[in-house]
Parts: sequence; C-alpha cells; structure tokens
Amino acid sequence: MSTSWSERLAGGFRRTSDKLGENLSGLFGKAALDADTLDQIEEALIASDLGPATAAKIRERLEGERFALGLSELRLREIVAEEVEKILAPVAKPLEIEAFPRPQVILVIGVNGSGKTTTIAKLAHLLKEQDYEVMLVAGDTFRAAAIGQLKTWAERIGVPIISGAEGADAAGLVFEGVKQGTARGTDVLIVDTAGRLQNKAGLMDELAKIRRVLGRLNPAAPHDVVLVLDATTGQNALSQIDIFGKEAGVTGLVMTKLDGTARGGVLAAAAERFGMPIHAIGVGESIDDLRPFDPRELARAIAGVEAIAVERRK
Repeated sequence: MSTSWSERLAGGFRRTSDKLGENLSGLFGKAALDADTLDQIEEALIASDLGPATAAKIRERLEGERFALGLSELRLREIVAEEVEKILAPVAKPLEIEAFPRPQVILVIGVNGSGKTTTIAKLAHLLKEQDYEVMLVAGDTFRAAAIGQLKTWAERIGVPIISGAEGADAAGLVFEGVKQGTARGTDVLIVDTAGRLQNKAGLMDELAKIRRVLGRLNPAAPHDVVLVLDATTGQNALSQIDIFGKEAGVTGLVMTKLDGTARGGVLAAAAERFGMPIHAIGVGESIDDLRPFDPRELARAIAGVEAIAVERRK
C-alpha cells in the first residue's frame, strides 16, 4: 500500500523530531519556567539545528506565556511548530514556470554528494506531472558518472537530454539546449552544473561563462539558480548558502536527504537566516519524493506534534 505525502513527511522527519525530544527531555512539567529552564530549552533547540535565531524566538514566546499546570511535552512541541511555521511560511515557494519566451532556464548547482543530479531528475518528474515539457542538459562535464547518471534518469522519466563527452564545454551544451528547447517548444530547460565547492574559482568561472552564453540568447536567462543542499550536513548547509548565494546568484533552495538525518531543523535555520525561497524538499529515494511543502504540515513534522498526540491517545 502506498503511503501519502503527509505520512512520508512525518516519517522523513522522525529522526529530527526524536532528537528534539531527546534534547528537551527532563524539561517538561515545570510550572515555573525560570531563567535556568528557559536557557536549557533554548540550548536544546539550538542543539536540534533549529538555529539560534529560531531558538531565541521560541524562548521569547515561552517567556510571554503562563503554564499553570506545567509545560507539557505536547504543548512545547506545538509552540515550536507554531514558531517554525511562521518562519517557513514566507519562504515556501514552489517553482513557477512563467518565462516568456520559453524555455525557462533553471541552473542547478551544489556540491558533489548533495543529491544534485538525482534532484534534477525528481524536479523534472514533478514538472512533467504538471504537464510541462522538460529538457535536461548534462552540464556537469567534469564527471563522466554525472553525465551517465543524468542520461539514465532522462530515459527513465521520458525527457530529452543534451549531453556530451566528459570534458565537453558546458556552456556550449547549454547553448545547444536553449536552441533545441526553443525549436521544440520546451517549457523548462534544467541544467546540471559542476559541483566542486573546493575548486570554487573554476566552478564560478564556468557558471559565469554559462550566464554569458544564456544572456546572449535571452537576457532574462537563467530565470532560476537553484542550490541543492544535503540536510545531513546540518549547519554546513548554511555556509554553502552563504558562499553560493554571494558568488553564484542563488535564487532558491531545494533540500534533500531529510529522511536520513536528525538535522531537519536546519530548514528553519536557513529560512530564518537567509529568507530565500525553498522550492521543494526531498524525503526519500523514489522519483516522487521531492515535493513543495505546506509550512504548517512541515513545521508539525519537524516538531513531532502528531507523533506525541498519537502516543497520548494510546
């Protein structure tokens, strides 16, 4: 029996919500939330990768409320969820395909190992479900494996792909992709790019070249520069947003591997610190496990509200 997206979301954030519960263990049931207890709660929230700014907001909220019967675990998780929802709501923005003339060009960037190539395939599948014509460009020509992987995905999901040999000129492939995409009436052109943060200068030079080529074809292109982040890296993901945001003109984020980590709270930290659109999240291995998210549903999954409520009903 297939599981719903809501169930997959809750399951994907189980490690995160369990970690939050472990960090907050022993802090429930206290009628008096004195400064020491509030300090401990704030530290526990930071340790759960929610980030200091989010933790400070939750602490401020707790200071303003009175708990005559003590602070229960469920109530604290509900407050965490409510505050996280406020932070996520402004950044929950699915990719809008509205470029004219077509195609809309989406550059996808990220370090190797972030799940970038697989995310491109999942994004293409998501857009196909919305009846958009999609084409891929295998622009990570530094790695033969990346080219082969994307070609396999393109065949599997039934979309055309522009590719070349290892070491081919990525900008030339992008140029060909725009030409063919325009001729075919393609709605979306998704471009994979080399993912080597440690070789930052070379990568950024290549992205600049791709931008120049696109600009000659369509001054509005690229329409989106999407950074793929691996949630298992936790706070390191924030430094990647900082670096790529400054040097590559990132316009939005996709976070992957949220089902394999206890660090899902970093989503809230990223939203709080950068305010950058988060287009979609990945919570599994299958092709349909990348989706836009509902801020309330996601916040409650991070906080583990439903799991505690179910336990209470048993």
